[in-house]
Amino acid sequence: MRIPLIAMVVLVGVGGCTAAASPNPRAAVIRVDQTGYTASETKHAYVVSQRTSAGARFRVVNESGKTVLSGTAGGPTGSWNGKYRAVSVLDLSAVTTPGRYRVEVSGAVTGKSPEFRVAAARDLFGGLAASNVRFFRSQRDGANVDGSLLRRKPSHLADRSALVYNPPRIDMEAYKLLDPALTRIGGPVDVEGGWFDAGDFLKFTHTTSYATAQLLLAQRDSASSAELAAESRHGVEWLKKMWTGDVLYAQVGIGVGNETVRTDHDVWRLPEDDDKLDAPPGSVDHHIKHRPVFPANKPGAPISPNLAGRVAAVFALSAQLNAKTDRAKANEHLRIAAAIYGRADHNPGELIRAYPPEYYPENSWLDDMEFGATELALAARALGDSRAQGWIGEAEQWAARYVQSDSRGPAGLADVSAMAHADLAGLVGGTRRQQLIDDIRRPLGDAVKLAGQDRFASGVAYWDWDAVPHTFGLMITGLLNKKLTGDTTFDDFLTRQRNWALGANPWGVSFVIGAGTTSLSCASHQVANLTGEVPVGAVVNGPNAAKQFEELNEFPTLRACPADGKNPYGEFDGKGARFLDHAGAWASAEVAIDFTSTALLAFTLAAR
Repeated sequence: MRIPLIAMVVLVGVGGCTAAASPNPRAAVIRVDQTGYTASETKHAYVVSQRTSAGARFRVVNESGKTVLSGTAGGPTGSWNGKYRAVSVLDLSAVTTPGRYRVEVSGAVTGKSPEFRVAAARDLFGGLAASNVRFFRSQRDGANVDGSLLRRKPSHLADRSALVYNPPRIDMEAYKLLDPALTRIGGPVDVEGGWFDAGDFLKFTHTTSYATAQLLLAQRDSASSAELAAESRHGVEWLKKMWTGDVLYAQVGIGVGNETVRTDHDVWRLPEDDDKLDAPPGSVDHHIKHRPVFPANKPGAPISPNLAGRVAAVFALSAQLNAKTDRAKANEHLRIAAAIYGRADHNPGELIRAYPPEYYPENSWLDDMEFGATELALAARALGDSRAQGWIGEAEQWAARYVQSDSRGPAGLADVSAMAHADLAGLVGGTRRQQLIDDIRRPLGDAVKLAGQDRFASGVAYWDWDAVPHTFGLMITGLLNKKLTGDTTFDDFLTRQRNWALGANPWGVSFVIGAGTTSLSCASHQVANLTGEVPVGAVVNGPNAAKQFEELNEFPTLRACPADGKNPYGEFDGKGARFLDHAGAWASAEVAIDFTSTALLAFTLAAR
């Protein structure tokens, strides 16, 4: 679950708008995966109509208009909402020749689908992963930005000499900072660089370490591109700045203020505008230009284990990648990883994630420690370090405790167990290896049951938070299971999860911006909104509970998007879920680095 990162000023929005009912009750919409399908996989499309489509004819036509497949639609699997009372499934699996196609339906109902491709996996998904990397490059903060993306300019150069403050006290019910002023405890420190976390400009060790680990895994286990390697390094270099050797910094910037402290979430602006502010100490905008740094631990004190584990995993993964090409750097990063991992608190109270912690709820930390120990073991093996076996033993212990816990989520920001288990399974054998594989499969079983009850075969609750990243997390989990075992049991299920995220959903929207013919136009992203550019490759939360749209963000400087204020997707809301393509709709249209890195790793695994 994510809560709004941009939510200080709110107005009742247009979330309740509903498109006018179609004057033709025979008109249907056809939902397909707008990116496409591989030749050998099952291929499903959905006919969504106001009346039954039983007996309707369908045909698949190629670019020349030639019919390559025809058939009769089956009976509806059930209704979707009060208007669209029939959803039918079309099986297009017989279309195997590479090319571009469209589905046409006639008879009882009529409609045409968006175009889709049939192509090799590397052609379909390699380009999607590359666009995800491009989004990361557009999210860069600091001096090293790419001006060709989103008209970016260097930003937050004051982060080079940031001051360190006590963690803030925040009342989340009132959404208010309780401290009249922040209390300085150290600095200056150089925390310039990194990536913006989401549509705002805060930077978190929690999310950055998760995203960087996934970029490094994609780089390690695929035919890595120079662009992916560069973004991985960018993440590692910033995380290195966040570690002093004694203190791990958790956050740069603050999002909740009060009458005397204006914060990141109080202003809708371009990030380079912060550098232009004249904001001396004591001024209301001081912490917008001179952003505070908050520590995860006191000097000499243990580190919250979720952070210690995943940050250690990042440096250990970097050590693995550098073991053959830059042994000095590899050994340095192994040393950093071991030091951070060794400082983990084994009896934590509340886990440190962000300030306020409600931004990123998480209960699990055993998986993070398993992740850290596993990647340390792999790095040690690559470098001939004698500590490898000890770390394998510790990883096994963390994994055993995790397996006995109540945690069972797919790969995601709050649960890295699938990635940890998959790498640890390569280091152990026998009963322990099988236990890890069984636990990877555990969330898949639950998701398959949920998909069996959904008209569009989705294995996530898309009337709840993080539907889209959870979908990509299911893909990662299932693909890692297949990589380890060769098990094809979940192939059709995983295909349909990808299909759902890329257009075969009630709204007919691809939730990866720029992928397919219909994706988001109005991302809740300040730079994109103010420049009028499109954050290609970014992944959004997608549909959410209808109640989350009662209030939308509004700022005097926010560019109206959509310009006419209309919601073309309202007629497709149903089952308690809504989707709104609107710059103020943080609950569905805000982008995030953890959303996007999860998709990137899923596409990388699928492209093999």
